[in-house]
Amino acid sequence: MRYDPMTPSTLDLFGNTEPEQPPKREQIGEQSYVLRGFALPSLDRLLPALEDVLVAAPFRQMVTPGGFTMSVALSSCGTLGWTTDRSGYRYTRADPQTGQPWPDMPDVFLELAHAAAEAAEFNDFMPDSCLINRYVPGAKMSLHQDKNEGSYAAPIVSVSLGLPAMFLFGGFARSDKSQRVPLFHGDIVVWGGVDRLRFHGVLPIKEGLHPQLGEQRINFTFRVAG
Repeated sequence: MRYDPMTPSTLDLFGNTEPEQPPKREQIGEQSYVLRGFALPSLDRLLPALEDVLVAAPFRQMVTPGGFTMSVALSSCGTLGWTTDRSGYRYTRADPQTGQPWPDMPDVFLELAHAAAEAAEFNDFMPDSCLINRYVPGAKMSLHQDKNEGSYAAPIVSVSLGLPAMFLFGGFARSDKSQRVPLFHGDIVVWGGVDRLRFHGVLPIKEGLHPQLGEQRINFTFRVAG
């Protein structure tokens, strides 16, 4: 089945407002879904838990193997944390900045990731890694594949909070045409199975002010890394 990119008329609506009554689940690939507003019921627990994680492992801007400083600030929690420097992309058990183990993944994070995966028809998802990204206006994420994990059997679960973003969901080659999928506060994207190695990214975040999170977008990416 072919999934067409969003039409220009739909893209014109992407801006400062969130959809009034979005569908609960939108299919964007054979085994890929957007769960609209799925994280919203968990926010009262999710945001305080995030604050606790960031006390132990504050956001930092990392350097790619090519020597470029990422526009997105990163942190991690769970058994394994994703990191990058001139030595390459990899997972580590300790935060390179402190030498201490990454913070434990909060229960609410695990519960949300498991529930979202199940809603997308991936059962028994138990992530051991959560990459936390902070986007400010102008920050972006280039098209890439999540392929540093030991196995591709588990899905990727990606939670969006704060400012809206335009998510790029591509094919299996960087040159393939990408869908443009608007993501709003509380939306979750889940992809796996035959879609697990699709290229994906985020266009530069537009200026804005979210009533709860201010001038930023926070993204959690849950993975089975080990």
